[in-house]
Amino acid sequence: MREDLQEIFAAGLSAADPQLAVRRELELEDGAILAGEKRFEPRRVFVLAAGKAAGAMAKAAKELLGEKVSGGLVVTKDGHDPGPEGFETVFASHPEPDERGVQAARTVQELAESLGEEDLLLALISGGASALLADPAAPIELADLKQLTSDLLKSGADIGEINTVRKHVSVLKGGGLVRLAHPAPTTALLLSDVVGDDPSSIASGLTAPDPTTLENTRRVLERYGIEPPDSVVDHLQSAEETPAPDDTIFENVVNRICGGGRHATSAAAKKAGELGYTPLLLTTTLTGDALGAASMYAAIVREVLASGNPARPPCAIVSGGEATVTVRGSGTGGPNQEFALALAVELDGVEGWTAFSADTDGNDGSTDAAGGIVDGETAQRITDAGMDPEGALADNDSYAALEAGGALLLTGPTGTNVNDLRVALISRG
Repeated sequence: MREDLQEIFAAGLSAADPQLAVRRELELEDGAILAGEKRFEPRRVFVLAAGKAAGAMAKAAKELLGEKVSGGLVVTKDGHDPGPEGFETVFASHPEPDERGVQAARTVQELAESLGEEDLLLALISGGASALLADPAAPIELADLKQLTSDLLKSGADIGEINTVRKHVSVLKGGGLVRLAHPAPTTALLLSDVVGDDPSSIASGLTAPDPTTLENTRRVLERYGIEPPDSVVDHLQSAEETPAPDDTIFENVVNRICGGGRHATSAAAKKAGELGYTPLLLTTTLTGDALGAASMYAAIVREVLASGNPARPPCAIVSGGEATVTVRGSGTGGPNQEFALALAVELDGVEGWTAFSADTDGNDGSTDAAGGIVDGETAQRITDAGMDPEGALADNDSYAALEAGGALLLTGPTGTNVNDLRVALISRG
């Protein structure tokens, strides 16, 4: 079943290929650029690609548009693919921002402000762009932005809540990029890494109107007991609201979802069926704590093995979405590794199943692992290696535990980023 899971994961990644995603939504016809129902005939086209899939998306756009492109900037994570020849590529830190991301954001701001109404800004946005474009609004310093980001990531807040805060402490996010580029039109192709594929949440809504407010931001901080640095407090007290959906700057803006988690989960379910497993796609919008998601999966596996419900084995239980971790300990890991370890603990000694949970970008949390791949013997292997799997869970140390049990899923950067993917294969009843 492990080999089958590898094929299923590969199928999910292939369906989320960034270059295919761009080609689905962008066309060149008689010198005009078509995106969705909009047709643009600009004098010049400038490409901004930001995120973990930025390099691949930029290459596809340049191949499609050729000489129509007057310039390009790619901002991506260390170790990921650069942009095409002739484009400037900037590498920066993720998930916590660094000084290179600050400089990248300044370069983007200068580019946007240089555009005229006869130009077109083609924004190619993928997951990770929020952190990679470190654009703290005055008087916020980078160190304070890093502290705020770290506190949010550890709090258990979901990505939508995190982005609500990011939008209101930033220059480019929450529609700020469009405001700077106006009156130049903007076409944005979005490779979604957020549940629900809301353009205002993908990469903190660089090109989308912002339905959230400063009051929403304060509530998120209060809900999770986050005390922001003084510079953030000062900014939030004096900041203006981000551009709302009725703002006229969005009249000549197109936001198109070119790929997302639904593509990956559907392809994974299809491949499972081809391999002889009855696929059960639970949801593409699973959110919440990874421990709770693992408990749900464990209950389904037990029910299938006991009664053949909700599907008779051999079957595949598939889901997508974005789980979170509430950090209580001092260990290392991420939501997918925590899910995998918790599932292994709950189903310790149970035969007939194997499962993986993985971040489709190849990096779960701040680690070099995509996630974990576990079965009914994993917890015992961890114990045999001298670690307590339950203690590792309590300390949020899933990486070390899975490594000890030979259960880390290591892919390296995949070149895409469309949410988490979880699959459990059950072979017998």
